[in-house]
Order: sequence, then C-alpha cells, then structure tokens
Amino acid sequence: MHQTANVCFCTLLFLGPAFAQASIIALSPTSGSEGSRVEITGHDLQNATAVTFGNSAATFKILSPEKIMAIVPRWVSEAPVRVSTLQGSAVSPVAFVVRNDPRVPDDVGWKGGYVNAAPPPWSFHSVLLWGIAIADTRVPGYEAATVEIASVRLSCRVDGKDVVLDDDSGKLRGGLYLRHPWFAHGNFHDTMPFDYDASRETVILRVGTRTDRVWHFWPPSARPTIPPGKLEGCTVKVRALISPGALLQVGMDYWRDARVPWSGSDGNNHEAGASNWYLPSRDWQEAAFTDIGGPFN
Repeated sequence: MHQTANVCFCTLLFLGPAFAQASIIALSPTSGSEGSRVEITGHDLQNATAVTFGNSAATFKILSPEKIMAIVPRWVSEAPVRVSTLQGSAVSPVAFVVRNDPRVPDDVGWKGGYVNAAPPPWSFHSVLLWGIAIADTRVPGYEAATVEIASVRLSCRVDGKDVVLDDDSGKLRGGLYLRHPWFAHGNFHDTMPFDYDASRETVILRVGTRTDRVWHFWPPSARPTIPPGKLEGCTVKVRALISPGALLQVGMDYWRDARVPWSGSDGNNHEAGASNWYLPSRDWQEAAFTDIGGPFN
C-alpha cells in the first residue's frame, strides 16, 4: 500500500554538553523536492529530538554535533527548518523552499522519490513490489492515457548476493484506490480493469478512463519470502510504456510474512520507499526503485 508516515529515526553518534543550546548556521541545499536530503549545519545538534519543516515532522539522522541529515517531508511548500532539543530549539536562518517537478500533479501523495529512514522490523521476512499509475488531467487528451506493463522484477541483496524473488510478465494484480484524498479509507478499492495485449504479452492500464482513482498494482505471483541471511535491501524494476497524460511510480513494502493480510499502514507491512515519477515517452522505460544503501548514503 502506497502510504507512509513521517517518523523520527535518528542515530546518536556523540554525546556533548548536557545543557548546550543548539543553533543552525546553514542548510544545504536551501531548496529541493519532497523526499530529498537536506544537510543542517550548526552547533550542539547532538541532542536533537525532532526536526521539522514548518509544522511537518521530518525523518533525520544525527551525524555529528555540527551536522544533521534530514529528509524533506511531503505537503511542505516554503518553511523554516527547526531542530528541537530538551534545552530548546533552533531555527534555520533561511526558509527551505520545496520545488517539486511541475509535471507531477499537486494531489499525489509523494511528488519525489524517497527511501524510508526507518528500517523494516527484524520480524518482517517477506517483500512485495508495487506500482501506481495515474492520469494527469491537465494534459489534453488525457482520456486516452495508458500505462503498458511488460514485466515486473524484484531482487534482494542477501549476504552480498542479488537473489531474484519475482520475475513476472503478461499479468498483474491490483485495484483502483481513492485519489482524493490520496489513498483515503485505507484498503478500500474498486476492481482494476486489466486489458491484455497477447501479441506483446503486456498489461494495459487505461488510466484515463478513471482519473479519480490511483491504479495500484503488484505482481500476479505470491508474495515472496526473503532468503535467510544479512539483508542489504531490495530493488524493483518495471518495464513500462507510458503514454502522454499518464505517470508511473514504483516501490515496495516489507511484510511480516508471505500470508498476512494488510492491516493498516505500518501494521503487517512497512513501506521501503518509492521512486521518482516516470513521465511519458515514446520509448519503453525501466522504472526502478532500490533501498540498498539507505536514505542517508
């Protein structure tokens, strides 16, 4: 399910003076898209308990007493950055300006790609790739917009080796989820109408016929189990042909196991993140997402 929450995930690397007052000197960069990384430079930042962009909480990591890395949350436009500590708070000398790709509609859940800063719980042993396709009603002729899917592939890196867990073509599963507001009412959805092109072994999503819905799809095969060993992360690849007036984003969720049902955001599933939006092209594209390396590397 394409939903996520801003949660505080921080690593304390240094314990400085107990009563020092934090201060912010600079942000780098001072503008960027949702999901991008911002370096906060200052003094006595080691005891930070929260980072906010305006009123929106951001995930962050303390790198040193002089530096914090934060992820720009969604639904922010222009706002100062605040670092809170037990001794008080510090505010950036300039506001951070969110500049999203104007080709992405304003109503989407995340306008830029991101990797969840919170790792999946240790007890989660399954993973599922997903994609979401939508129509852009600002584009003339959007009623005919389509996203054609040729294949979906999921691999995970375990003990330093890439293991393919899903490699499907010609079929999908999925549903039509509420778009306004984005994925409202949780798992409520309508049946997704699939069209198949047997000659090319592809699935056609006619997103222009239901612009009020998010076309949320996943593989036809069963949810795979991650092999035992040290997991570095997983990678999603979706081969797609995106027509004018359509957009595509891909990502994945970790799950408790291969059989548990969806039970609310961060219940039985934990979103790993999502790709940037893929835009129309005359050529086939490989839409991809990976959480290998994490959000702060």
